[in-house]
Amino acid sequence: MAVPTVKLSRGIHVMHLFYNIDRTRWKNLVDGESKLALERLQKLCEANNAPSNPRLSTFVNVGAKSDLAFIIYAAELAQASAIHHSLEQAFPAGTLEKVYSFLSVTELPEYVTTEEDMLRSIKAEGIQEGTEAFNQKLEAGKKRQAEYEHYRLYPELPDWELMAFYPMSKRRSGNDNWYMLDFEARKKLMAGHARVGRKFAGRITQLITGATGIDDWEWGVTLMAHQTDALKDIVYEMRFDEVSARYGEFGPFYVNMRLQPADIWEHLAL
Repeated sequence: MAVPTVKLSRGIHVMHLFYNIDRTRWKNLVDGESKLALERLQKLCEANNAPSNPRLSTFVNVGAKSDLAFIIYAAELAQASAIHHSLEQAFPAGTLEKVYSFLSVTELPEYVTTEEDMLRSIKAEGIQEGTEAFNQKLEAGKKRQAEYEHYRLYPELPDWELMAFYPMSKRRSGNDNWYMLDFEARKKLMAGHARVGRKFAGRITQLITGATGIDDWEWGVTLMAHQTDALKDIVYEMRFDEVSARYGEFGPFYVNMRLQPADIWEHLAL
């Protein structure tokens, strides 16, 4: 049976993978097998090195939760699966031990800015509708929104030094049930949440992917940073926002350094 073609109506599939290396098996590899594994991984990365997708990014984990971390970006589900299996097959049999995996998709937020929101915001500035200044503001807003939506669906994350990942869900408990709030209340809360995140522009680049009905958590959060304290600062400040304080539930945090395959081999003494 042929593998089915499975695409999203918009956006791409994203897979986060974390592995340990069985050091005993690795130590007992025959001469040259480690080098061959490196070459296979390098070729796989070179074959999947598009700005958005297909793409395979390689990392080493810091903090002993795993040894290796990877992110796969692919338009087709079968393509993501094929890269995943090629990745595992690049390593000698029995040397990789899966620690954690997370499958999700890129998506637009439910509370995305609408043209009505833009009109209301421009009017609040005291600019009269129908004037040239008003129209210029509106067109600039539409352009920014279109760019935001494109890169949210087809991300091109920078190769910054650090990548942190954690899964999260919205709480559904008693009076703190996110899904019992009406749309306008949720949109208002998320607008405040987004304002906190924008304060970290230049220090943090983030990707939020959806996993409801796909994996065990509802979203995956990927943060790219130059410095460790930027990761700590944004998560700490977000803790005081009501969206996180009342309604957020968080899974394990993985902090990783972006390294190319050859640098991984040197760093981990493989």
